[in-house]
Amino acid sequence: MNTFEEKRSLLLEMIAFSTVDGHLHKREYEFLAIVAKELGFDQNVFNDLFHQELPQIPIKSEFFRIQQFYRLALLMYCDGILHEKETTAILQIAIDMGLNPIATKRILKLMNEAPNAIIDSEILLTVFQEQHN
Repeated sequence: MNTFEEKRSLLLEMIAFSTVDGHLHKREYEFLAIVAKELGFDQNVFNDLFHQELPQIPIKSEFFRIQQFYRLALLMYCDGILHEKETTAILQIAIDMGLNPIATKRILKLMNEAPNAIIDSEILLTVFQEQHN
């Protein structure tokens, strides 16, 4: 994920997902702002993304697809309210990304059981690698 367009596509996907329940919670916005800063976006460009609808660029690397799925899952849990629409949407997004549905459901279950919805990166990757066998 090197290009500005790829990074913008990731953020746009996250922004779209954050409003799937019909509301952008303050914690979701703050989480998105942190991701945007880590990706090198200044605040004005980040805020402008909320008014853009650009086609998404497919993520080629499985590692980056898993990373994006996990970002979306963290976004889903960050407001403390888990909506059925969010769960349905994230599972469909994962399928569209080409990620294994069994692995994605296991990750969501592990996150739901974790006190702060954060799981170790090694566990995250191991769950997906197990499905390759």
